[in-house]
Amino acid sequence: MPHPHNSTSRRTTRTIRTAGLAVLALGLAFTAVPATAHAGAPTPPAAHLEAAATGLDDPAKKDIAMQLVSSAENSTLDWKGQYGYIEDIDDGRGYTAGIIGFCSGTGDMLDLVELYTERKPGNVLAAYLPALRAVDGTDSHEGLDPGFTGHWAEAASDPAFQQAQNDERDRVYFDPAVRQGKADGLGTLGQFAYYDALVMHGGGNDSASFGSIREAALAQASPPSQGGDEVAYLDAFLDARVRAMKQEEAHSDTSRVDTAQRVFLRNGNLDLDPPLDWQVYGDSFHIG
Repeated sequence: MPHPHNSTSRRTTRTIRTAGLAVLALGLAFTAVPATAHAGAPTPPAAHLEAAATGLDDPAKKDIAMQLVSSAENSTLDWKGQYGYIEDIDDGRGYTAGIIGFCSGTGDMLDLVELYTERKPGNVLAAYLPALRAVDGTDSHEGLDPGFTGHWAEAASDPAFQQAQNDERDRVYFDPAVRQGKADGLGTLGQFAYYDALVMHGGGNDSASFGSIREAALAQASPPSQGGDEVAYLDAFLDARVRAMKQEEAHSDTSRVDTAQRVFLRNGNLDLDPPLDWQVYGDSFHIG
């Protein structure tokens, strides 16, 4: 069963599935700042560049990332069991569903169902596309009830729908976070910190968005790509993340940072190597 604090689902701007427009939608949040853009900025140490050459996109580390996010979103490490999850968690974003908390009120659920329908016309969710377009930006269920939740669960057994969820998660959240993390010279833990922030806060331009969190961190510390200390920069990023979370009551429990990411950072585990032990909302988790 989902934890009562799961996926307070975060996004405030509608994502755009067309690749070119997606870059515009995410705006400057993912614009890398090369070291050469800063006069006198030292060249990143080779060790940092090597650490960022692989990272969270390594298959084993990516699976760890999915488990870590699932511990906060669904109070379980079984992220692959969440394709059929769907409920309204009363956060003003309509239905929250699937492996990353796609929301009917924030547009990413619409993007997902559009992609699924492109790949498999006539699927059980295709008939809800007009309703999903109508409720985008609201918490309304109009046109979705009573059948949508049951049909979502039915679609979840379809490998094509599972793959669509994986692909949209990667396109909108995972891949941009890893790209920006590597551009900033961050290792696996830093890339994960970016990913988790993007999952919750989205890539918009409001004060609690990923881009704003990163800009606040950059104002306090330099990332490794600019010759800065990785631990100091990640501390600044997590501080900014906590401030952003506290802007919204639904995010006021900051344990996914305080007793998870911050623990890994304090342990010097910049590569996010197991064993990993952490807590979210008071629940304890372990990856051996």
